[in-house]
Amino acid sequence: MGDVNHVVLIGRLTRDAELKYTSSGFPVSSFSIAINRRRKNGEQWEDEVHYFDVTLFGKTAESLKPYLLKGKQIAVDGELRQDRWEKDGQSRSKTYVSANNVQLLGGNTQQQGGQNAQYQQPQANNYQPVQQYQQPQQMQPQCVNANSVYNDYQGDGQVGFVEDLPF
Repeated sequence: MGDVNHVVLIGRLTRDAELKYTSSGFPVSSFSIAINRRRKNGEQWEDEVHYFDVTLFGKTAESLKPYLLKGKQIAVDGELRQDRWEKDGQSRSKTYVSANNVQLLGGNTQQQGGQNAQYQQPQANNYQPVQQYQQPQQMQPQCVNANSVYNDYQGDGQVGFVEDLPF
């Protein structure tokens, strides 16, 4: 059996996401999330906070940038990565989560006072419910003429767009 490196975290953003581009123009977003944990110490319950750095790549990083705002609750699905380097003769390392999927939680912030409402972090134990998933409308099946798709092939590895494709 192979090794497993899979992480699922749900927490709140500690700062707005930063979007940068590599020298080749590839988008990279970085942010950190705080995860609260309650543990019992004797007869008292204590809150612990753990912070995790997250990196998100590609089109998803660009698409989610406007929504990844401080205080927003998100779910991150990814894997742990470790960067190692040497500085001033000392070995250093940093462990972070490389996100494969990021899901926004906590509902729509526009429902809280208008279009330009900023997300406000809720008080302790005052969590906002996640909006219920609504089933998308059923699409009617459509037939696609395979010959029209084949005829649009341009010989250079590109296929022209066919207007009547169902997706």
